[in-house]
Amino acid sequence: MNSKPSICSDAVTSEALRLGATAIGLARAEPVDTTAAARYDAWIAAGCHGDMGYMARNTGLRNDPRGLLPSARTVIVAAFNYFPRHQQPAENPQFAYYAYGRDYHEVVRERLGMLAHFIKENYGGETRVCVDTAPMHERYWAQKAGIGFEGINSQLIIPGQGSYFFLGEVLTSVNFTPSEPCDTDCGRCGACMRACPSGAIKGDGTIDASRCLSYLTIEYRGDLPADTPAGNRIYGCDTCQQVCPHNRHAQPTEIADFAPSDQFLALDKQRLAALTPESFNILFRHSAVKRTKLCGLLRNLTLISDKKKSI
Repeated sequence: MNSKPSICSDAVTSEALRLGATAIGLARAEPVDTTAAARYDAWIAAGCHGDMGYMARNTGLRNDPRGLLPSARTVIVAAFNYFPRHQQPAENPQFAYYAYGRDYHEVVRERLGMLAHFIKENYGGETRVCVDTAPMHERYWAQKAGIGFEGINSQLIIPGQGSYFFLGEVLTSVNFTPSEPCDTDCGRCGACMRACPSGAIKGDGTIDASRCLSYLTIEYRGDLPADTPAGNRIYGCDTCQQVCPHNRHAQPTEIADFAPSDQFLALDKQRLAALTPESFNILFRHSAVKRTKLCGLLRNLTLISDKKKSI
């Protein structure tokens, strides 16, 4: 057993904030608790992950970060604000806020890569950066690291700041002093459950992804039923966050990479319908929207256009 005392993380915290993180916390790298692991297994067994088969794989890695970095002693979690200062005109097909700017995988990975370099330069050891690309219980670790808590809508909520944040992690073999976990919760609010257009929010901190509009308009590859309650949403859905009281005072991001371009904000139905494979690739090359591909975006556009005609 390593008896070395833990190392103060103040310098790491300061560097993460300098790199654009809004919040940062640290937790011991150890197996997730049995309650959290069992809850996730039950969610998978119930088929709530839809067709996202990757979520049912690599259970061992997901339940212990040391499977991703065997020498890991600390999980560092950082949150990056993406709430946009400028938003789409309400009459245009709506994209989820997280997709407004440059792909967060690129942006957050770059910044956490610099944080990992800082740690290696100053403390040595091994590191691994994870940005929604490795099997980790991200929100669980964010709560353990004291950043925030999982809301009824399963989003990570930072008290006083809301839920419009990307999460990323740096696993390190350095034994940093951990933060105090966050022990807050949503209480009996339930605003997100009442507002969810598809009834996907189950009320126990999980969602049935197979019913969620974000899943249906982004991850799902099949045909969408005509009665899909998409409204004017073409990519993702922010309803549960928009009605959340914790987001009443959300502050716009200061990270320029997350700001939408004028071309993006001008995307009305006509411009979207006119997209070609070439123009789609140019416009969304560095955007999360590329995940749904042009065929998926046009499928969604057809759905909301047909609904408009039937009204």
